[in-house]
Amino acid sequence: MRHEIAKLVACGSYREALSLHAQRHSASLRPHEFTFPPLFKACGKLRSALQAQILHTHLVKTGFSADVYSATALTDAYMKLSFMEDALKVFEEMPERNLASLNAGITGFLRNGYCREALRLFKNVGVGGFKPNSVGTSFLTMYSNCGKLVLAEKVFEEMAIKNVVSYNAFVSGLLQNGVPHVALDVFKQMRACTGENPNSVTLISVVSTCASLSYLQFGKQVHALVVKIEMGLDVMIGTALVDMYSKCGCWQLAYAIFKELDEKRNLFTWNAMIAGMMLNAQTENAVELFEQLEIEGFEPDSVTWNSMISGFSQLGKGIEAFKYFKRMQSAGAVPSLKSITSLLPACADLSALQCGKEVHGHAVRTSISNDLFISTALIDMYMKCGQSTCARRIFDGFRMKPNDPAFWNAIISGYGKNGGSESAFGIFEQMLEEKVLPNAATFTSLLSMCSHTGLVDKGWQVFRMMNKDFGLKPNQEHFGCMVDLLGRTGRLDEARELIEELPEPSGAVFASLLGACECHLDSELGKEVAVKLSELEPVDPAPFVILSKIYAALGRWEDAEKIRGLVNDKTRRKLPGFSLLRLHEK
Repeated sequence: MRHEIAKLVACGSYREALSLHAQRHSASLRPHEFTFPPLFKACGKLRSALQAQILHTHLVKTGFSADVYSATALTDAYMKLSFMEDALKVFEEMPERNLASLNAGITGFLRNGYCREALRLFKNVGVGGFKPNSVGTSFLTMYSNCGKLVLAEKVFEEMAIKNVVSYNAFVSGLLQNGVPHVALDVFKQMRACTGENPNSVTLISVVSTCASLSYLQFGKQVHALVVKIEMGLDVMIGTALVDMYSKCGCWQLAYAIFKELDEKRNLFTWNAMIAGMMLNAQTENAVELFEQLEIEGFEPDSVTWNSMISGFSQLGKGIEAFKYFKRMQSAGAVPSLKSITSLLPACADLSALQCGKEVHGHAVRTSISNDLFISTALIDMYMKCGQSTCARRIFDGFRMKPNDPAFWNAIISGYGKNGGSESAFGIFEQMLEEKVLPNAATFTSLLSMCSHTGLVDKGWQVFRMMNKDFGLKPNQEHFGCMVDLLGRTGRLDEARELIEELPEPSGAVFASLLGACECHLDSELGKEVAVKLSELEPVDPAPFVILSKIYAALGRWEDAEKIRGLVNDKTRRKLPGFSLLRLHEK
């Protein structure tokens, strides 16, 4: 009977635990030191402020308010209920505090957004007889999990004594919050400031950082450190090294580690090696490893299958990708979202409508067809296969449209490629009405469509609204679309003026204008643009070839012949300025 309430709470029977206490209280049965902590936990779980306040009254009346465990549980309950003043009052009135009560206070402050108060409490931890380092690592982790890196760093700096565990916590937090460069700096600091060798947790984190940054040389140094400190190549460090070398383009080194691990290898190691082979376009090796994996007694999981499917798909081998998708289904494995979203572009590239429909059917049967990424990929696939009606059906299936511009871009771009400019602009208007912010890709699709349909006024309108209405500065691609549009419609002077607005026009922009000069037989501007292109890409003869074609089309055979002579002149590659001199002499 003594621990019956605690057992009910431990089993998740929170209401039953509170009911039992109410019955015992009505029967005037006196509580004991184990009564209140689980009851306060139940109040927090049920979000019941009233029950917590009633039990708080019972706690005071029965003389257990001085019990550190009961007071800690009450502080935690109030914090979870966001009753900050009540929580702080209970916390401050504790005659003594332990590590759990401090943890409840700091965690509660963090959960309710009082980060400064949490840090202040941490700084005062020493007053109660606790060394900051004894709780610092926990708080480091808490701040990192909350995305409060500045505060995590302050805690780290406040720690009088830093050991491998505290360094590991800080490095992991930095990686978790997307600042891998800083994580490497902290690792260097650890090596310089502590006499301890890094442990496996440290090394795995640092190797993973090198993989994400493609820092091959640093990764090799860490590998050498593993050998130097004679830690031995365990499977977790080995797998991290396989992944790092693969992502740095050194699949041979990755495979050497893979072979060295031998019988230590687990499924994670196999998956890292197969993914690494695919990443480095070693498809035959990946297939061989995949077949060998089963011989070694491992079952491919969703990660293994996805590596094969997405690997083939990204390498433009859609038929092979679909083959492994079918094998995956036959094996009874459930394709992941990543597998399906990587397979659909392969169907689109192959214009394999039937394959795409099969994938769509699978998505419907497994109730994932309404996933945003799947739906976006399906719209893109159907549009690329020329099935705009099917794509529109998926789009219209969302009663509440997502605010992700990629979803809208897929159908806008699709309509543009299928000659449905009116529908594309209709979708764009709807996008703006629903207050979805367009991005750079949205405007690229619209401007490209204007270019191919000759909608000059509409193109200028879209181009100008980028910066004016949405604060998006047009990039080289947007300028290129406008130059192409103006060039196609014979507005070559406008196109040249637009290029002059760019601080450093790319070769692609000039190439577009030169193509328009060829189309409209503008030899003067064509010569000017050919000179510019020659300055940007001195070894490329294409601009002069086009210029000679312009001269030939105008009947200027002598000029055309001179330009052809320049193209054939081998000294042009050694002296790129020679052709410019000859052109200007003309």
